[in-house]
Amino acid sequence: MSEGGLREAVEKLQEDGTAEAVIAAFERRFAQLDDPDAGFLRGDELEPVEDVPALEDLGDDDAEPAAPRVAVVKLNGGLGTSMGLRGPKSLIEVKPGVTFLDVIARQAEERPLVLMNSFSTDAATREADVGAHFFLQSREPKLREDDRRPVEWPNDPALEWCPPGHGDVYVSLAASGMLDELLGEGVEWAFISNSDNLGATPDDRIPTWARAHDVPFVMEVVRGTPADRKGGHIARRRDNGRIVLRETAQTPPGDDSFTDVERWRYYNTNNLWVNLKTLKQLLEEDPAGPELPLIVNRKTVDPRDPSSTKVLQLETAMGAAIGAIEGARAVLVPRTRFAPVKTTDDLLLVRSDAYVLEGGTMLPTFDGPPPVVSLDPKFYKSLPEMEKRFPHGPPSLREATSFTVKGDVTFGAGVVVRGDGEVAA
Repeated sequence: MSEGGLREAVEKLQEDGTAEAVIAAFERRFAQLDDPDAGFLRGDELEPVEDVPALEDLGDDDAEPAAPRVAVVKLNGGLGTSMGLRGPKSLIEVKPGVTFLDVIARQAEERPLVLMNSFSTDAATREADVGAHFFLQSREPKLREDDRRPVEWPNDPALEWCPPGHGDVYVSLAASGMLDELLGEGVEWAFISNSDNLGATPDDRIPTWARAHDVPFVMEVVRGTPADRKGGHIARRRDNGRIVLRETAQTPPGDDSFTDVERWRYYNTNNLWVNLKTLKQLLEEDPAGPELPLIVNRKTVDPRDPSSTKVLQLETAMGAAIGAIEGARAVLVPRTRFAPVKTTDDLLLVRSDAYVLEGGTMLPTFDGPPPVVSLDPKFYKSLPEMEKRFPHGPPSLREATSFTVKGDVTFGAGVVVRGDGEVAA
């Protein structure tokens, strides 16, 4: 371990006013760097998970009829940079005059809504005023790749810092005081999901079933398809039988088992249910929170300048808690609960008539799998450029199987796509 690097990083965190629990979590990640196999999960050490109950089968036994009180916690730290924007992604419109955040507020209904903002999204999100509670995701120093010391970048000191991945949600929830506040209000469970997943609506069947069966943590999973080969799948460790989450970054070089969707079957949606009393107890036992595998993100200090200093960002994934919390389980859910909007392709589909918004629910109007939209990234990758080429709004996609655009095409009004549609300039 680079003792000098750790000492300097901790001093920098302390000067930044970082809570002790957050520093403890960073120190754990730093220590994990010394193990070259830290976070790796080999396919030959794992077995498929067989016993995953389906959402529609929950509640068929003698579970308690009254659902526990649930808070809706959304990860709201992302900017719309992948779509050429600089503001919070959650403030992008998904339907005319309705943003992600508006939909999320409707979905929460009478439940407490809690947003984990980043330093980049906090101010603009608070101005949106959707009646939510807020707490900040922590930040940590980027480390020089060569000596693991905090990088210095006087041209833009903000670039010296990075978020520690969404696994930070557990420690920051407590360090901010939000965990105690929710427990004090009688909230028993947190439903945690990404703000860009409009399918992640609260469903009381899951926490009711979990409470009846003494399950402290639930991950919603979907049946794997070839499209999920870059996502994380669950598996069971051969040595202790515990369920774990394996991400692409946790697959050792030369291990091609990750892409076998038929073997692993179940893939993480990042819709998670956490018993807050259990989380409180875990944090009292270890302030660094659940022991999550390390994910090392290798970048340059200025991501726009590949010649700038090479750095390490130490991250964890919140779904990995399924392998760190005793008694955690997975539940199989329909694909409608996993509808993330990551690109302008996804956004065009959601804005089209393939989905209708009823209350806080985004309902599909198509039968079968969703249409596959593929827009030429040279002309449609950024939201302003995409909107410029659809000046009259999205085409009708409810009867489409796929919609592919190649080249620079501007669309008129009343365009309807049926089956497989392709347009080329």
